[in-house]
Amino acid sequence: MTAIDTQWREALPTLAIGAAGAALFWLVGFPAAPLTGPAAAVSAATLLGLRTAIPPLLRDGVFLLLGMQIGSSVTPEVIATALAWPLSLAVLSVTVIVVMGIVMTMLQRGFGFDRMTAMLAATPGHLSFVLGLSADMGADVPRVALVQSLRVLMLTLLVPMLIALWGVEGTGRLADRGITPAHLLAVVFLLSLGAGLLFRRLGVPAPLLLGAMAVSGIGHGADLTPGTLPGWLVVLAFVSMGSLIGTRFRGLDRRGLARATAAGILATLIACAVAATGAWLAAGLVGLPPAVLLLAFAPGGVEVMAAIAVQTGLEPAFVAAHHVFRLVLLGVLMPVFVARARRRG
Repeated sequence: MTAIDTQWREALPTLAIGAAGAALFWLVGFPAAPLTGPAAAVSAATLLGLRTAIPPLLRDGVFLLLGMQIGSSVTPEVIATALAWPLSLAVLSVTVIVVMGIVMTMLQRGFGFDRMTAMLAATPGHLSFVLGLSADMGADVPRVALVQSLRVLMLTLLVPMLIALWGVEGTGRLADRGITPAHLLAVVFLLSLGAGLLFRRLGVPAPLLLGAMAVSGIGHGADLTPGTLPGWLVVLAFVSMGSLIGTRFRGLDRRGLARATAAGILATLIACAVAATGAWLAAGLVGLPPAVLLLAFAPGGVEVMAAIAVQTGLEPAFVAAHHVFRLVLLGVLMPVFVARARRRG
């Protein structure tokens, strides 16, 4: 039996465990359950000695789907909203860079993270985007996964509480653009694959993920491929991605787990303090309630914060525009940061 056959035989129970973890986390209301549930369940199975694996071909397909899904958030409505608020986007850009600088330094000097791992763990961006980069860049994935998952969890719990305490209510709504037609999805997938292979040839980090993000973002931003991926396909991609993270969750003893957890909590608190300061400054510049700017600046994933904005009616297009802009900004900056980290690594 070849190594590829063995990987696919091990992949089936790995994905089954991941799916069970996703279902459990969804039942208890854990944030980003299709991603965090499989990561936790497969991590536990791996640490208990089960042979887990995700074949490279499936991994590459998942990266393409995740990039397509992330790019689908770049809608004409979001672009129009972003162009209307250049001052708040400028303040957001500064907070992103400040957060990365402070948290990266803290993780390296205080917790012994290597440069690449510290940079990815400090990135205040999209959870699946950062974990996809981590899995493709040879970083210490367990540490990155812990820090980033704690960030999303803490923000998901704390931000709604702050909004409720402020007593702020909104009336805004975000248009539902439906599902992208199957023939357009096929075109985007093939173009994403071509862009990813080109990026790989050019030495771009995480080429399939970033290539799909670029193609999907351009298609959706120009309203050529409106809509999103089918929900079942997104869930399948997230479960596979979480399971992939879990297969690499080995080598951490209890002491290392405790230190990574402490690092995640401290990193989140620092990121929140910087983001809150930037939100307070931007609120005075654009004349919107601080709660709206907090949602827009909070270093959480675009899905989670946009969902909170939709549920509360607090300018969801404004919030989504800022989170998408941060993702685009990181998509531009991360290849540069990764190249620097490699040279110094």
